Amino acid sequence: MLPRLLLPIIGGVLILLIVDQCNGKRKWDYEPLSIETYTTDETKLKIAAKVERVGRGEYALSGNIEFKYTPEDNTMVEAMAYRSTSGDENDYKIMPFSIPKQPYVEFMNSHYKNVVLPNLGDCSNLIKFDGKFEPPWPQDTYVLEKCVANSDGFPDMVPEGYYKVNFTLTNPVDWGFILIVKITTKLV
Repeated sequence: MLPRLLLPIIGGVLILLIVDQCNGKRKWDYEPLSIETYTTDETKLKIAAKVERVGRGEYALSGNIEFKYTPEDNTMVEAMAYRSTSGDENDYKIMPFSIPKQPYVEFMNSHYKNVVLPNLGDCSNLIKFDGKFEPPWPQDTYVLEKCVANSDGFPDMVPEGYYKVNFTLTNPVDWGFILIVKITTKLV
């Protein structure tokens, strides 16, 4: 069984995939197809995640992040979002929903607080905070269990297709995940 915590990042990815300031009822459904995790130093951070079937046509993300280091001022967060109409690797094109490279504290006070926590906070032990995030990030094992993003912070309309999000943190260890989801128009 894979460790489970990549969901906060996955939720962040899905939200990174979309603008975090949109409102309204979502007119699309999504199906997570795959998630691939990576780390350059498992002694500092170990990460694993998987897509789980939780019902007929229903999928969730589970993950585990063993956080064994303290992010520094130069720790950066970035998410690149791509879309493909076919799902073919050569068909993906960059999307404007990407999160530009930024210091992790800035990410925590924006995308993490406004998108990740509303979508993954209830199915995980991710840190929660009121007001502004104050470092350091606590060293702990973070677990996401069968998380399904509830669409808080997602736009109400998104073109159908396959979306790939590469979410990365850098310094002093490089780690992240690549999430692929399929978006379909919701039948009313």
